[in-house]
Parts: sequence; structure tokens; C-alpha cells
Amino acid sequence: MSSTTARIYQRPLNAMQSGKANGDDWILEYVPADRQNHDPLTGWYGSSDTRRQVKLRFESKDEALTYAERMGLAVHVEPPRIHRLKIQAYSDNFR
Repeated sequence: MSSTTARIYQRPLNAMQSGKANGDDWILEYVPADRQNHDPLTGWYGSSDTRRQVKLRFESKDEALTYAERMGLAVHVEPPRIHRLKIQAYSDNFR
């Protein structure tokens, strides 16, 4: 197997999203193997590493870790971020 590195993290909620849809998904994405090169003709940046386009979705962190182990990937797991809401009344804006 290869010695490729991957990153596993929980998908953050969209700022414009009030619900929790797709908030429990875990994402496995490959760490880029090389840097992007600038194409002076088009002005675009590109790379020959096609794995940077791959994002795999899993329903749990354990599923993602099992997949990474089966594929022989070295993984870095990022802990989920906990967002706390500040509950306030509308009148608090005018204090």
C-alpha cells in the first residue's frame, strides 16, 4: 500500500444554514502531495495530483478510520468543533 496522508474532519455547518442537515458527516480528504503550479498562459493554478479533488463522506468517524486503515493511509483526525450560541433578546441590541 502507499504511504499517503489523509485528513479526517467533521463537516462544519454552513453559516447560512440554521438546521443540522449534513452536520454529522465526517470527511476524508487527501493531503496534497505537491504544490500547485502557475500556468502563465491561462493564469490558472493546477497540479498533477488528482487526489486533491477527492473528498469522501462517511456517517461516522469510525467508518472513516476503518477505510483509511484498509487503504493504508496515514491519517490526521481533527476533533469536531463545538459552536455555542449566544442567546439574547432583541432588546439587548439597544443596551
